[in-house]
Amino acid sequence: MTIPALNIGGLSIPTPIIQGGMGIGVSLAGLAAAVANAGGCGVISAAGVGNAEADFKSNFVEANSRALAEQIRKARAATSGVLGVNIMVALTNFAETVKTAVREKIDIIFSGAGLPLDLPSHVPDENGPRLVPIVSSARAAALICRKWIANYNRCPDAIVVEGPMAGGHLGFKPKQLDDEEYALEKLVPQVVEAARPFAEQVGRDIPIIAAGGVYTGADIHKYFQLGASGVQLGTRFVATHECDADIAFKNAYINASEHDVQIISSPLGMPGRAIRNTFVEHVEADGKKPYSCPYHCLKTCDYTNTPYCISVALTIAKNGRCDHGLIFAGQNVHRVNSIVSVQELMNELTDEYAAAAATD
Repeated sequence: MTIPALNIGGLSIPTPIIQGGMGIGVSLAGLAAAVANAGGCGVISAAGVGNAEADFKSNFVEANSRALAEQIRKARAATSGVLGVNIMVALTNFAETVKTAVREKIDIIFSGAGLPLDLPSHVPDENGPRLVPIVSSARAAALICRKWIANYNRCPDAIVVEGPMAGGHLGFKPKQLDDEEYALEKLVPQVVEAARPFAEQVGRDIPIIAAGGVYTGADIHKYFQLGASGVQLGTRFVATHECDADIAFKNAYINASEHDVQIISSPLGMPGRAIRNTFVEHVEADGKKPYSCPYHCLKTCDYTNTPYCISVALTIAKNGRCDHGLIFAGQNVHRVNSIVSVQELMNELTDEYAAAAATD
């Protein structure tokens, strides 16, 4: 059985796979364009996108806006497929970043790491990008729908629900991460039901996209059976030739064992999932506070009390000095054992989906 296409606000994504937005340069134009060319939705992460700009520290907002525009244009030149941008609510330059994405005519804006309650205020034209919040609960999904309809006469074009097995920052309390009540299998049907009355109110579908721990085509089939219309994957796309991270970063994924994955306390005040390495061990033992904050890039980061700058730590690892930086990864990273092309990965996922669907 062929995997059904995903429709987001009139945009058709032939293969209903969203490539997760991975920040500080892991998912840029190269990866996003490759995924879009393979029939999915390629996503550029706006977090730290300008860290290679000469004026990144001295002119943080403008450097990021300039770099994001360049990445969108570069991706658009390489594909006619669907492209998105992931913009964290926690970014201090959130509004400016959204406006840049709108100016560059991105297809979809994905937004999480906080509740994007005012996102539509920065995208007043309904002919602009489709808006897709990322949530970790049915309650958050309903709140966003209710606020958007009341304040902007607008509803999300889709909703991503991200479970506790995701990589990076997690929208859960530490004690909830291993609680079966918060498993993605429980969350997807809950968010589907929470979105239903709002979809009926506005007279159109609000597709739900499952994320966080989706690894195989059989997983995709499982979440479709639970009501999802699409999935989002991050970890698996890191181990592709087209991923924009250094080869050493990709190899860290390949070499990781199940015991290497752990939950850290992020400077953002949220739990995060990372690969244990020398950097993590040092922070646990006697982490050193930074002398100053290079950019103040995140609203919730108290740089005066945090043991390290997360933006710097992620950048160092992404650039290949993995033992000296932070490597975010999903719970299933230990299952990654080789680097493949994006097209090979997409083919594998769709073939596995068809095999699982054939057993219904």
